[in-house]
Amino acid sequence: MRLVFAGTPAAAVPTLRRLATLHDIVAVVTRPDAPLGRKRVLTPSPVAQAADELGLPVIRAARLDADATAQITALAPELGVIVAYGGLVREPLLSAPDAGWINLHFSLLPAWRGAAPVQRALIAGDRELGASVFQLVPELDAGDVFAMRTIDVAPTATADQALETLAHDGAELTVEVVAAIADGTARAVPQQGEPTLAPKLTLDDGLLDWSQSVDALFARFRGVTPEPGAHTTIDGQRLKILEAAPAGDAEPLEPGRISSTRSALLIGTASAPLAVTRVQPAGKGAMSAVDWWRGQRDTEGLRAGS
Repeated sequence: MRLVFAGTPAAAVPTLRRLATLHDIVAVVTRPDAPLGRKRVLTPSPVAQAADELGLPVIRAARLDADATAQITALAPELGVIVAYGGLVREPLLSAPDAGWINLHFSLLPAWRGAAPVQRALIAGDRELGASVFQLVPELDAGDVFAMRTIDVAPTATADQALETLAHDGAELTVEVVAAIADGTARAVPQQGEPTLAPKLTLDDGLLDWSQSVDALFARFRGVTPEPGAHTTIDGQRLKILEAAPAGDAEPLEPGRISSTRSALLIGTASAPLAVTRVQPAGKGAMSAVDWWRGQRDTEGLRAGS
């Protein structure tokens, strides 16, 4: 098929690469280059970089406006495929390809419609994650579903690790749906169940509330790692938590109380402590949590969340 592909982050790259081996991709649409790193160097999106490697034409667009619509429509695609592009597809572009657009979404729809499905699912403690391929419609992530797959993710997996697994499995699912659309056998069914929403995460979503249980805190840690990052305040200073796990065999501590062992900081919760092994203080690089603790002049009375 003649496809137009729209996507931006690394999670969209496996689908682009698989489709490029099987179909004629007439254009790749992605967000414009963005400033990254401390030096704010303009850097192409992961999808733009992959498209360049594959020799595919790239349309950089912050939004799918009239100009982008005209460029895409002129290429006469038979189908549009979108994976985490970061913008809405509206009419008349929505109807421009002969078969419309399909969307690979990293949730078991109608669960977690929105920008951060994997992160929100992990924060909520969902035991099953998954991917869905659906027909794009004007309403957010509400179209009929062509295919859905539940994916096993390690119980300690953080959002980036879970998304990497979903990206590869979701790519295969998308390839299967495109093949079915091409040969006329694809069938989509309405979504079943009550929708839940997955809005984009903010910095506040990463703030750990030590009055919660260790399971709830670890679920939030997994969901916000690596971005926007789990964090707490100690003595009024923000401390980013990079590596942590429940310390189920440790003695309980009062919520927010800190105890140091040879290998970790134990921070009290409403149940068992959370063992923190790697941190990043504000304005500094990542380091061992124990080394950071030893570097504090006076640890007496210091508590997380204060």
